[in-house]
Amino acid sequence: MATGQKLLPFLFLQLILVLMVSDLSNAEGLSLGYYHKTCPNAESIIWKATYRVISRAPTLAAPLLRLHFHDCFVRGCDASVLLNSTKTNQAERDAIPNLSLRGFNVIDAIKAELEKECPGVVSCADIVALAARDSVSMIHGPFWEVPLGRRDGRVSTLNEVFVELPGPFNNITVLRQLFVAKGLNMKDLAVLSGGHTIGTSHCLGVNVRLYNFTGKGDSDPSLDPNYAVKLRQKCKLGDTTTLVEMDPGSFKTFDESYFTLVAKRRGLFMSDAALLNDPETKAYVIRQSSTHGSSFYKDFAESMVKMGQVGVLTGNQGEIRKHCAFVN
Repeated sequence: MATGQKLLPFLFLQLILVLMVSDLSNAEGLSLGYYHKTCPNAESIIWKATYRVISRAPTLAAPLLRLHFHDCFVRGCDASVLLNSTKTNQAERDAIPNLSLRGFNVIDAIKAELEKECPGVVSCADIVALAARDSVSMIHGPFWEVPLGRRDGRVSTLNEVFVELPGPFNNITVLRQLFVAKGLNMKDLAVLSGGHTIGTSHCLGVNVRLYNFTGKGDSDPSLDPNYAVKLRQKCKLGDTTTLVEMDPGSFKTFDESYFTLVAKRRGLFMSDAALLNDPETKAYVIRQSSTHGSSFYKDFAESMVKMGQVGVLTGNQGEIRKHCAFVN
């Protein structure tokens, strides 16, 4: 039996447990079981649709997780990253850091299915949050309860991406500022960076560390020199398109090995290496790498719930889009 088929009964049981939880509100105006009365099959529909995708293409879990992250850090978790640009406005998804985002078609397909079931009820922002959770759990990652009730934003501005979104070239000072601005702390930074245990990056994100880092034809001294040699074999000077695994050997599986790599100075990005430049994030990296990720799954679940509440629109704010790429 395929791994995905083995996981199916277990994951479905987890989903049922979440659906059974009564309306438990939190401080952000979100709640568990939010669609229990208005669209009772919503979470089940999203889970099944996500499973159909991930069972065939498990590498799409990383893009769906990344989509949620990129959404929440710009204007909050309001699905603004899904909006298309117009003749008069350049939207977030056309900003350079977002040009490599994938999974829009998955969200659109889920939205279309939900619109048939219960028109105008389930927000695109909630779909993004649930698809991220479901896809991670389907590749052996943690499963967390997602408070729902997010509304969709009506504004998406390209320039805000460059101001608010953490990037692969950020140092620890900038990362701290960007996370604190969203109500997240240094532990959240270390934990959510662990999402780099899955997925790939274009050489564009790492080449600056491999060639002429200080202007002397050298590589980044914070990068393990032996690893730098291997990366240069994959990423030639000027190569911006070749894909490199962020967690070599297990980039398709959610696990704790990311922290072992970072502890060995083998994190792919400058932002990964930066975790060793702060006492709290460094201690977290060392602890997870030396204990086989003893608390990583629990911590990741908690930080994802926390991130998923950043800047949410609730109540009468925003709208429920009919199509995720367009405002109503």
